[in-house]
Amino acid sequence: MRCTMLLVMHLFVLLVLYLFAPVSGSNVVFENNGYENVVIAIHPDIPENDDIITKIQAMIIDSSSYLFKATRQRAYFRDVKILIPLTWTNKSMYQRPKRETFDNADVIVSEQKTRYGDDPYTLQYGGCGETGRYIHLTPNFLLDDTLLNAYGPRGNVLVHEWAHLRWGVFDEYNADKPFYISGTGKIEATRCSTNIKGVQVSKGTSFACKLNVATGMPDDECVFLPNKIQTATSSVMYLQGLPFVANFCDDKSHNFEAPNLQNLMCNYRSTWDVISNSKDLKDTTPMTSSPPLPMVTLLQAGDRVVCLVLDVSGSMEYHNRIQRLKQAGQVFLLQIIETGSYAGIVTFTSYAVIEKNLLLIDNDAKRQELVNSLPTSASGGTNICRGVLKGFEVLEEVTGGTSGKEIVLLTDGEDEKIQSCFTEVEDSGSIIHTISLGPKAAKELEQLADMTGGLKFHATDSLDSNGLIDAFTGISSSNGNLSQQSIQLESNGRTVKTKEWFNSTVSIDKSVGKDTFFMITWQTSEPDIYVKTSSGRIYIMTDFKKDTNLKAARLQILGIAETGNWIYSFYNKYSSSQVFGITITSRAADHSVPPVTVNTHMNADTIDYPNPMILYAEVSQGFLPVVKATVIAIIEPETGPPVTLELLDNGAGSDFAKLDGVYSRYFTSFKENGRYSLKVQVQGKEKTILASWTQNRAAYIPGFVDNGQVQFNPSKSPVKDDDFNIVVGSFSRTSSGGSFSVAGVPSGPLPDIFPPNKITDLEAEMKEDTFILIWTAPGNDYDLGNASRYEIRMSKNLLTLRNDFSSAEQINTSHIIPLPAGSQEIFSFKLDVITENGTILYFAARASDEAANKADVSNIAQAIMIIP
Repeated sequence: MRCTMLLVMHLFVLLVLYLFAPVSGSNVVFENNGYENVVIAIHPDIPENDDIITKIQAMIIDSSSYLFKATRQRAYFRDVKILIPLTWTNKSMYQRPKRETFDNADVIVSEQKTRYGDDPYTLQYGGCGETGRYIHLTPNFLLDDTLLNAYGPRGNVLVHEWAHLRWGVFDEYNADKPFYISGTGKIEATRCSTNIKGVQVSKGTSFACKLNVATGMPDDECVFLPNKIQTATSSVMYLQGLPFVANFCDDKSHNFEAPNLQNLMCNYRSTWDVISNSKDLKDTTPMTSSPPLPMVTLLQAGDRVVCLVLDVSGSMEYHNRIQRLKQAGQVFLLQIIETGSYAGIVTFTSYAVIEKNLLLIDNDAKRQELVNSLPTSASGGTNICRGVLKGFEVLEEVTGGTSGKEIVLLTDGEDEKIQSCFTEVEDSGSIIHTISLGPKAAKELEQLADMTGGLKFHATDSLDSNGLIDAFTGISSSNGNLSQQSIQLESNGRTVKTKEWFNSTVSIDKSVGKDTFFMITWQTSEPDIYVKTSSGRIYIMTDFKKDTNLKAARLQILGIAETGNWIYSFYNKYSSSQVFGITITSRAADHSVPPVTVNTHMNADTIDYPNPMILYAEVSQGFLPVVKATVIAIIEPETGPPVTLELLDNGAGSDFAKLDGVYSRYFTSFKENGRYSLKVQVQGKEKTILASWTQNRAAYIPGFVDNGQVQFNPSKSPVKDDDFNIVVGSFSRTSSGGSFSVAGVPSGPLPDIFPPNKITDLEAEMKEDTFILIWTAPGNDYDLGNASRYEIRMSKNLLTLRNDFSSAEQINTSHIIPLPAGSQEIFSFKLDVITENGTILYFAARASDEAANKADVSNIAQAIMIIP
């Protein structure tokens, strides 16, 4: 009885951990003041260099001590793993990873072409208090000790970035607005705290800064140099490199006037207020003794090993599921899984059978041998655990047990006994990707993916969505080697009436073109097929490899596919309407040139209505953002038609920063409870270009004042502007964002309960006797539609607007008709107030909709009267 109770308690703890895990993909655990399972991964393209490992180890030890001080004895690094790429020499001290992969690493070490050189940064596009995606460090940052004077000790830098990543706080400096005028009329450096002392001088000199006559602000050559010796100890999020800085700004030291991201994103809260109220530290008490040194483990990734575990129970005969399974499995085995991987196949009903033992995929014949082992019929009951455990047997056929190896688990059935193998799954160290097919797939299925760090997908029985093939296409290697991975260019499906055409275009860009495949499927009868290249060559059905039984045809483009727009056309010559589907995949054309990729995410795996879901699509080439593309999200519920939504990179609403390559939008069009699948389609245009990350970087200190002497640090190494604003041009990408679950949606017509989104980019200026306010229009439901009215208020005291908005003086906005969400609003007006040189006024706004739902109060904008 006691053993049974312990097992139940163990399963409950696992479920709590996995259901509420951060959506960044990280496996970090915070327990008893210590962070465990922190993963630092080295990119496979980095040349082997043991000094990198040595420097990382030293950084980890230093950062743990600094973290302990900065969190006031509440946190340290207990367990850190360094993931070494397969491309490096294997050594006996390296252990095999379990669920640690490059894609879910917390810190990435990789080369980075950016105009900010070796600046460490964190990819962070959530709101205040939300976890980020990863920290990025360059090898040169780790190896070049001459950078220490400008960035500070590497351990300090890692803690600065960890605060971005784990606690969702933001920088307290501002490279774009390095100075501001305080409420007392004094020019201050943007910093926290204002107790950090220093001088304002022109770059490279000891001369005082010149002022811009029109703005009253220092000119562009002005920099703030802090004193090297300080009495102030905060803040880590301003200049982590100052010798005496070891704390985060708290409510006593916080500079709420500074025009920095921390104030903008966190509603003027101090960094320590956000951190101390995080789920990690909220209920954590300070330690009474020094923490132990971190335990650092060296891991090295192995060959990819995958077993397909496929449901062939009786319900798989419904809706043509077994045939669709074989179509999708064929795409995975022939086009997606990487050469050099191992793959096997298990099928299950009430029992499980090994259909194909592991094969090393080193030629096309092996791929076809695996395809020939895919199931073609279905019958019987459903026992998911038997399938999973049989899959473990297959994974063990290659040395190394099951750790770090993958299962792709597909089922359409319910199974009340699925939790019976949770302990074995947890202990296996394997990664399980789940695909739920149809509306009745086991509701506990996703827990297997959550507890193992796997991906989660859902496919409906609608043929138009191409969902099952999309799910298999989304399961690529997670080792960070983009040149090996298959890239999905196109996924499209459509019902075509008899004697009508299905026409569309796919853009093949120069970053891809190797191993390019066109996969065509049809519902009833094969169509006439025409594929026209950019140069005019035409492929027809006789050029495809056709499988009449599977109702699919496949075209492989030999060599490197032509760049440009390819046109594909299908003609339905059947006597009735039918569904056609197309999937196009390719790989990088050149190992040295990373392909354009799309990573799709949600801000949560599960939500309760009426909370909105935030959808993100990160479009990049290597680690450089791709901006000015068209990004469309397709959200499909379990039943009913899909919803399309354009994601925006405009720095408003749910979008964290403008033109950073991260496109986002609120999603509120919930039709029902249950699973929703997400797919994103991206189209590059003539104006689509490469940009560079500009936010969430560790500050490069330009210099110091030491014993009264101005000392400048060397300027950062120049980066050629040719590397940026490069026109990417036309390209097509499709990315499956997996699935999420929604609960609490009421039946019947839904009330209007979603407010307009918060305005985050309000700007104000004063020209003579006229005030001008500019902002991005919110919508009726967050960032969709039109708001109904604006409420704008002003005060001479910033804190009045922050703490008691409704008490501030209101401005007449009755004549403003809100524009559609995403539009630029410009509002000019005059006030009967006494304005003299140096007068400072603060403004804030909020929108409301027809149902009187009010948005949160905007950021606070400052306007200053400057008389030249």
